[in-house]
Amino acid sequence: MNKKQQVIVIGAGFSGLAAATILAKEGHQVTILEKNDQPGGRARIWQQDGFTFDMGPSWYWMPDVFENYFALFGKKPSDFYQLERLDPGYRVYYGKDDVLDVPASLDDLKQLFEQQEPGSSAGLQKFLDQAEYKYRVGMGEYVFKPSHSITEYFDFNLIKKSLGIQLLTSMSKHVRQFFKNPRLIKLLEFPVLFLGATPQNTPAMYSMMNYADLALGTWYPQGGMNEIVKAMVQVAESYGVTIKLNTEVTHIDVFNHTANSIQTTKGTFDADFVIAGADYEHVDQHLVDEPSRNYTPAYWDKRTMSPSSLLFYIGANKKLNSIQHHNLFFDEDFELHAHEIYTEPQWPTKPLFYVSCTSKTDSSAAPDGCENLFFLMPLAPGLQDSPEMREKYFDIMLTRFEAITGETLRDNITVRRSYAMSDFKADYHSFKGNAYGLANTLTQTAFLKPAMRAKNINNMLYTGQLTVPGPGVPPALISGQVVAKEAIKIMNKI
Repeated sequence: MNKKQQVIVIGAGFSGLAAATILAKEGHQVTILEKNDQPGGRARIWQQDGFTFDMGPSWYWMPDVFENYFALFGKKPSDFYQLERLDPGYRVYYGKDDVLDVPASLDDLKQLFEQQEPGSSAGLQKFLDQAEYKYRVGMGEYVFKPSHSITEYFDFNLIKKSLGIQLLTSMSKHVRQFFKNPRLIKLLEFPVLFLGATPQNTPAMYSMMNYADLALGTWYPQGGMNEIVKAMVQVAESYGVTIKLNTEVTHIDVFNHTANSIQTTKGTFDADFVIAGADYEHVDQHLVDEPSRNYTPAYWDKRTMSPSSLLFYIGANKKLNSIQHHNLFFDEDFELHAHEIYTEPQWPTKPLFYVSCTSKTDSSAAPDGCENLFFLMPLAPGLQDSPEMREKYFDIMLTRFEAITGETLRDNITVRRSYAMSDFKADYHSFKGNAYGLANTLTQTAFLKPAMRAKNINNMLYTGQLTVPGPGVPPALISGQVVAKEAIKIMNKI
């Protein structure tokens, strides 16, 4: 490196914060330009009448990824927030009086599987052994590759491992090799619902998600998921990162294949290097002029996106005794809802949905005697959003919630806010209003994802959930680390 570089990072989500902190640690002068009034991207918070709501991610999986990230700076998560492993990790409702609680203990989990399908505990152990191998290979060797080219994977051992992690087998087929019970199959297929494809079209490699879920466990950071953001901001600022909030980027000026300045609603920022952590499609199609773009509108339109969501943040003035922290309502047809998200996009006929109740674990999330609830229904991206549709589906979810749990809630709601496609677009410039980024299909894996490199801009790279390694909080953290490493390589040549 010949000199300290002025690095501009667009977006203060997990990937942007991670990239910025690593580059600042390397001695660069780093400024993050954030459109919204707080950092964290989708992991923002909303507070109202004593309730604190995590607006986005609510599941803390893969604790090792967070440990490894903070270790880069001589820190650990416990320096900033206290983790609690949930037991049960979550509850699945298959109908009224038909409930399955997923225990934290592997022995208890095996007993649960035996009760559902005699003889299945041996299959569970074999399934999880394979899933652990995929997790170790996937998280250890695949996700940290920048995926610029297929040649990165021309390694005999890695090719051999690719066969071992079942890259070419579907998740649906893989699960059914071990289990026949439809309840267990639903339980094991549910994590891929948010990866952006049906289990039939998701590589069996992603059973690594089941290892993360069932073996590594479901955790909760006291204070909420935004505590991770606060911790990352604290570390970033300790290395001199400047975060400019309410500063929306409006244009990236490119001259002679070099981004040299960033236009914003708060003025112009000079740049020696740019990391684009905002929505990839928005940056590519709206912030740079056509000669500098990576892709065409047609390319983006053909991408398979992960779902959007209809969300409701609910404050209730009573305690709900019959639910857990995480609750999945699988009382309707899983395959029908998946079909209506991915195959024939439409508002669902009989939706599955999810309810979290963080106040079960965290008393700071709600006033005394109250509950903090988060309703989420996965939706196909790009649907027409309207207040009428939001109300219709909230009524559907609330009616089923009350009927199945036996809890009354409708007359006890004191705080309520909805959030859906138009909000994702307005707040994050989210392509088609997606909530989770690019779908993890086989044809959108590794080097087949939108490229990390800006092909026509020598000093710009992309990071986040629409490029490698993919959607979710842990992958976003890793994406920031990978892009920072690539940026350092490029800047060392300048």
